[in-house]
Amino acid sequence: MLRTKVDAQQTLWEAILPPELLRLPPGLEQVDRLLDDPVFFEPFVPFFHPKIGRPSIPMETYLRLMFLRFRYRLGFETLCAEVTDSLAWRRFCRIGITDAVPHPTTLMKITTRCGEQAVDKLNEALLRKAMAAHVVKLDRVRADTTVVPANVSYPTDSGLLSKGVAKLTKTVRAIQALGLARRTCFRDRTRSVRRRAHQIAVWLRRRSGDAKDEVLELTGELARIADTAIKDAQAVATNARRALQRAGDAASGKATALVAELERTIWVVEQIVTQTRTRLAGDVPAGASRVVSLHDTDARPIAKGRLGRPVEFGYKAQVTDNAQGIVLDHILEKGNPPDAPMLVGAITRITALFGKVPKAVTADRGYGEASVETELESMGVKHVAIPRKGRPSAQRQQIEFAPRFRKLVKWRTGSEGRVAHLKRSCGWERTVIDGIGGARTWCGWGVLAHNTTKIAVLIEERETKNAAAPSHRPTATRSPCRHPPPPKNCAA
Repeated sequence: MLRTKVDAQQTLWEAILPPELLRLPPGLEQVDRLLDDPVFFEPFVPFFHPKIGRPSIPMETYLRLMFLRFRYRLGFETLCAEVTDSLAWRRFCRIGITDAVPHPTTLMKITTRCGEQAVDKLNEALLRKAMAAHVVKLDRVRADTTVVPANVSYPTDSGLLSKGVAKLTKTVRAIQALGLARRTCFRDRTRSVRRRAHQIAVWLRRRSGDAKDEVLELTGELARIADTAIKDAQAVATNARRALQRAGDAASGKATALVAELERTIWVVEQIVTQTRTRLAGDVPAGASRVVSLHDTDARPIAKGRLGRPVEFGYKAQVTDNAQGIVLDHILEKGNPPDAPMLVGAITRITALFGKVPKAVTADRGYGEASVETELESMGVKHVAIPRKGRPSAQRQQIEFAPRFRKLVKWRTGSEGRVAHLKRSCGWERTVIDGIGGARTWCGWGVLAHNTTKIAVLIEERETKNAAAPSHRPTATRSPCRHPPPPKNCAA
């Protein structure tokens, strides 16, 4: 059951505290006024029953806790501990001095339950509120792409095969411990695959041709062992599924979940074996379908051409912001889609949200296609400053060397700083929720924390400026002097 607001009642302890201890810091005070709007509770309504079920924690408390978590880059356990010890953070989160702070697992469950739909609507509501306050400008818009790394270690075929066989064994043992498929034979091959993975690491230290041949042979042995483990695990899964069907409604939820997890792991390990044999045959597996993690199967290898990190493993993201630093649109995609088609979609969503087309749009050379520029101009964008790919013609050079074009291109480089800030301060350096949906949820909360801080400051500055501006009242004019000034030669 959904609860939106806290029943605020001042306790005796709060009444005797000095006002200095009850006052919020300036930054949090601005954010507190911005988030004190019922429009931010509406995205959570579809995920809770209005009358049935245990009451949830107040959504205003959850929203403020999540803001602090992404604004200050705290873990859920650390966040709850810091809020418990801070009077200011308790007042910001609407938690009384004598009230208990929500448990970290409660925050995790609500985050995964509501998912990307709720956080997308929160970001949209925040931008609409900023538009109503007249603090969003669309005179200049820029876009850039980056990679949001998944929560995975550096993947190798041997490492993935070793971990896959170990996970199959662990899941089968847990299923058989519950009394399912106990007569089905399954051999533990964890020691065999780990021994060969260790031998591969030893041979890789020897930089010779023999070492390469030995590594390829050991990798082939790992693939064969994984194939055998998959066949045995499939037999266990089949027999366990039959037992669950016979049990019917009496089957436990834990057993059903374990069987489903075993079937998913079998599919993942099969994909890893296939791409390993493709590599052993001398070919390169397709990056669009290559598995780089057992638990995050949506993550993909992405090459962005960076010297320090030529290949990253995660999701491709596009960030679109304006001159004020507000992120107007962001999107995460699986794999490494081309940059150019993503820009038109972002400008379309911005136009639909704000009701008007940006005046100028700029991006880097990765977006430089004639079709993109044509589509943007047909939408109503007056100035498009995107350098074309390849060597420009003489006519194109005149366009790209124009002062306005070069000024917009120089301003575009600030988008790299915006992306770096999101990674450094808003959690975009690594998503800790698996899957494309989890990555979108994680990055959406980071954008919400970033935009909330920016918009709260802009609204405060606008209100202060309007309050300090002189009132436009008609002033009384002086009547002309009735007596003309005395002549210069007149004696005093």
